[in-house]
Amino acid sequence: MKKTFLALLLLASAGAHAQTSPAKQALVDKVLSLQRPAIEQTGQVIAERPALQMRQQAGVVLQTRVAPEKREAVAKDLQADLKKYADEVVPLMQQQAVKLAPSTVGVMLADKFTEDELKQLIAIMESPVNLKYQQMGNEMQKSLADKLMADMKPAVEPKIKALAAAMDKHLGLPAPSANAKSAKPAASAPKK
Repeated sequence: MKKTFLALLLLASAGAHAQTSPAKQALVDKVLSLQRPAIEQTGQVIAERPALQMRQQAGVVLQTRVAPEKREAVAKDLQADLKKYADEVVPLMQQQAVKLAPSTVGVMLADKFTEDELKQLIAIMESPVNLKYQQMGNEMQKSLADKLMADMKPAVEPKIKALAAAMDKHLGLPAPSANAKSAKPAASAPKK
């Protein structure tokens, strides 16, 4: 009974995928081709996520546990290791993301969109206005991020310092010295 049920499921699933006409599949392939940069970006983000987390953790340790005179050299070594990781892993993840896209995203596109909808989607994706908007994406994001950081720095910076101090306390790390605290405001004091 189980074998018969499994065979029926396999036939139904094969039938569902077989319903995609060559014309529709060509449209799905076109969408995937147009989305390749975003698919590769997904692979890059996934590959870089663990390295970014380790980099953040290392930054804290670098500032709290490494002697000031050794920080620059250790930071360079850490950066070299992070770059080596990214150089090795990012291309692999991007290639695998592109390879998996037809069997994941492509199947969803074929199942959820009609041929006409895929044609409309391609027209939108290829439109000069959309391309111009996409090209401005990084610039718009940077503009918003810069303004947001400038506006929110006075409100957020004390909270970040309080969080760092609380985490250091929980971890049993020494509090920054009074000299380090007083040196920072003096260094950032406005010139007359």
